[in-house]
This record gives sequence, structure tokens and C-alpha cells, in this order.
Amino acid sequence: MTKILLSLHVLAAILAVGPVTVAASMYPAAVRKVPVALPAGAGAEEAAAPGDVSTVRLLHRICRVYAGLGIAVPVLGLATAAAMGVLGDAWLIASITLTAVAAGLLIAFVLPRQEELLEELADRRPVEHAGTARLAMFTGLFNLLWATVTVLMIVRPGSTTGA
Repeated sequence: MTKILLSLHVLAAILAVGPVTVAASMYPAAVRKVPVALPAGAGAEEAAAPGDVSTVRLLHRICRVYAGLGIAVPVLGLATAAAMGVLGDAWLIASITLTAVAAGLLIAFVLPRQEELLEELADRRPVEHAGTARLAMFTGLFNLLWATVTVLMIVRPGSTTGA
């Protein structure tokens, strides 16, 4: 049963967290590429079409949907840890803590800032570079936390399994 739970946990991490990390990383650059202002002398018919924000909308939707699916990762992880009898191990507690911090970053900073930028684009307001830079910073921290959790899951400091 442990092998099945571990396999499901790893698959959930790849299929749920992977798309969020990629889409969130692409988001700031995609926002910067959306034309907002009319070119000098251009009429409304020459303005950028509303579809120009479609990539940004899609990336945000990927982040929201897969963040929701990502709840399966810690649930399956805890079930796996319980089956392995390692719930009290330091590497697992550190991983759980880092996962909670990553989820908090995503919920409190990344997704809301993506929504704000998307609204600015939808309203045809200019987006400040500082705003996309802050989003990129929070996204980078989110990705770094997940990379650290991944390493902890593989290396498992103090493990007696030889890993």
C-alpha cells in the first residue's frame, strides 16, 4: 500500500504542482507582452483586441485550477508518511512546513496579484513593471520552496534507507 500511496503522491505533485510552477513563472512576462495603449494616431479599430489577454487569462486559470488540485499532494503525502511511519521525522516536518509556506505564498500573494494584473489589462490600464517584478519575485520564492521540498523528499536527511 505504501508504494501505491507514494506513487500517487509523486504523480499528484508532478501533475498538479508542475503546471502551477510553469504557468506562474510565465505569467509576469506574458503580462508585459500585452499591448495596452493605442499607438499614436490609431483609431479604436486598430487597438489591441481583447483576445490579447487570452494567454494571461489562460495562465491564471491554470494556476487557480491546478492549485486547487494540488491539495491532493499534501493529503497523499501525509497518508504515505503515516504508512511509512515517518510522521515525526525532521525532514518530513520541514517539508510540511515549507509546503504550507509555499501554499500561503500562492494563496496570499501570487494568485491575488495575478488577478489584479489581469483586471488592469482587461480595463486597458497600463501595468507597472514593478508590479510584474514583485509577482515574479513571489513566484520565484514559491518555486524555490517547491524545489526544496522535492530535494527533501528525495534526500531525506537522517534517513536509514541509504538515500
